[in-house]
Amino acid sequence: MNIIILTQSDPFYLAENIEYLVNNMPKHSKIIGCVVFDVSPFGKHESFFQKAKKTLEIFGAQFFIYYATRYIFNRLNKNKNVNNILKKHSIPIISINGSINSKKSLELLKSYEPDLLISIAGNQIFKKELLSLAPLGCLNLHTALLPKYRGLMPSFWVLKNEEKFTGVSVFFVDEGIDSGPILVQKKIEIGKKTQEELIKITKKLGMEAIIEAIEKIKSGEYTLIENNAEEMTYYSFPKRDDVLEFYKKGKKFF
Repeated sequence: MNIIILTQSDPFYLAENIEYLVNNMPKHSKIIGCVVFDVSPFGKHESFFQKAKKTLEIFGAQFFIYYATRYIFNRLNKNKNVNNILKKHSIPIISINGSINSKKSLELLKSYEPDLLISIAGNQIFKKELLSLAPLGCLNLHTALLPKYRGLMPSFWVLKNEEKFTGVSVFFVDEGIDSGPILVQKKIEIGKKTQEELIKITKKLGMEAIIEAIEKIKSGEYTLIENNAEEMTYYSFPKRDDVLEFYKKGKKFF
């Protein structure tokens, strides 16, 4: 099974998890290429200055300094660089200019003849032509228990809303937002975890869920879990008031 990964150049959590995925791929499967989008933590493309300003305004100085420091150190650490991990494992980096849904992008992806696409923090909207490009479809990892917590930054919202459990969902992408049928779902107890701890745990758990999903697709023996729109909740990026309430409830980012 030939697989193309769609991800982004996140300098915090993705590199080590993609390496885990590469090292633990089922024997019948191979990652034949990877599209690496520019990092876009706010769900849309903004300049570096805009991202930094927005982070400071919404999350405050302590959060900003912590992650700014980590960002600088991680940029200097080759093991935190997604592209370096791909090169280390001789996985071709597929260069996409502009929209992944453009005719030129689709033709490029088709030339690799993938059987399956897998989005891991892919930050572009995938349209019908892309979703039907690979015979086995397109999977996406979402770090929440769908249909609840569709949208952005679920690790923040489950803590703010004082949920007892969260988890990960690997689902077949359709043209909606986190709305496709679920192939694998894994649940964990939140306890007293910080947001950073929760992100680390769910990213790793997500890689395990992707591996399980690949094995299920290969076997052809699986039952899909309904992603019921009537039970869905959706969250966008938090505002300053949401962060203040997060702190008021005793929650921690790190």
